[in-house]
Amino acid sequence: MTEGTGLRVMVVDDHPMWRDAVARDLAEAGCDVVATAGDGLQAVRRAQATAPDVLVLDLNLPGLPGVQVCKELVGGDPSPRVLVLSASGEHADVLEAVKSGATGYLLKSASTEELIDAVRRTAAGDPVFTPGLAGLVLGEYRRLAAEPAPAAADEPGAPRLTERETEVLRLVAKGLSYKQIAERLVISHRTVQNHVQNTLGKLQLHNRVELVRYAIERGLDGV
Repeated sequence: MTEGTGLRVMVVDDHPMWRDAVARDLAEAGCDVVATAGDGLQAVRRAQATAPDVLVLDLNLPGLPGVQVCKELVGGDPSPRVLVLSASGEHADVLEAVKSGATGYLLKSASTEELIDAVRRTAAGDPVFTPGLAGLVLGEYRRLAAEPAPAAADEPGAPRLTERETEVLRLVAKGLSYKQIAERLVISHRTVQNHVQNTLGKLQLHNRVELVRYAIERGLDGV
């Protein structure tokens, strides 16, 4: 398989046999497993030293919880994408992980093929969730959007988005993947990524979670 060719991946889990098995599966799929770690503090240090594209992260870690690892690393420079791989399907765990900056959340019951696909899509910035969890996360986006916004981005002097950036933002808010947006707008996947990065910069937001909240607050997830 070549799905993961070229991707730099790090695997974090406190169970050595599981950690080694996941790392082996990813390496066999063509990923470059640049590091592994068995606890939270070790994970932060090694991720900062090796700069993986994707961090495959368990939540239940000694030393520093997985969500804290996520908060420490996401938004840094360089910033890895985080795919949580957890035994827990508890809604509170899923939502906490997403709010901490995780791009995706996969249960450990997933197949090897599902894991490899999830890592590839996470690297591309697409939200990846075990079936049944995506609706939960979108529902939370909407709940957050109903709360008072901390900053009024419509104030005079607020950054203005281009027509295409607004178009991409609208599709992101509807839950489309970058690949789907590219196909819808007949542009390249990389162009979609560039528009999203430009929008994040203009709005001074840090990740897709904040971006979707911003879009829903302004009704961009409608028709």
